[in-house]
Amino acid sequence: MENILYIILLAAGASFIQRTIGFGFGIFIMTALPFLMPSYAEAVTLSGLLSLTSATVVMLQYIKYVTWKRFLPIVGAFIIFSTAAILMLDRIEGPTMRKILGCMLIFLSFYFSFFKEKLQKHIRATPGWMLGTGSVSGVMGGLFGMQGPPVVLYLIVSEPTKNHYMGMIQTYAVVTNITMLAVRIYNGYVTPAVGSAYLYGLAGLAIGVIAGNWAFKRIPSRLFTYLVYAYIGISGAVILLTAILR
Repeated sequence: MENILYIILLAAGASFIQRTIGFGFGIFIMTALPFLMPSYAEAVTLSGLLSLTSATVVMLQYIKYVTWKRFLPIVGAFIIFSTAAILMLDRIEGPTMRKILGCMLIFLSFYFSFFKEKLQKHIRATPGWMLGTGSVSGVMGGLFGMQGPPVVLYLIVSEPTKNHYMGMIQTYAVVTNITMLAVRIYNGYVTPAVGSAYLYGLAGLAIGVIAGNWAFKRIPSRLFTYLVYAYIGISGAVILLTAILR
């Protein structure tokens, strides 16, 4: 019963963050979920299932803002690289990979915060940027269930408005989570433990989405960008610390 309560609370917090800043479900929930599930692979799978459900609800609100010619190349690269990463998952040690991920997120947070204006001049909706973003996202999604940060950092600079960003990132979350779910089903990661935890987690999702919807509409656009960068850095620090102390 204690684990069930933790899963509901984690799902509520993760869905609130995803609805408010457009991503971060996996980053938040995976700081604790591996300690509550029988295996790391099952924790990643549960994170993906819950994130898919939360993102689908939000996507339906913002899909009209999606520009498909900028969207599809990123997804195409993601599918290839995430599939390869998931196939390697059994050979990866969870704590080691979390240390690498934590350091990476901290670095990206500081880099984008301090060089935001400079990066806006160079990051464009070109094939190279789109394919590169999708590739890195695929590796991170397959290994950690956290495909959001590379695409978020790209879209928040390249998309014209906060609503366009939200539409693109939530649609991306839906498509990529469906892709990874199919591969995880094939590899046998969707277990009875995952299914049971998912049903309990739905209660938390409902709370988080409603609260996040209220918060998103009240955040100024300029502040919104720095909230995204700050959350990436904080998440990296938490992931790194929990991996070291484990």
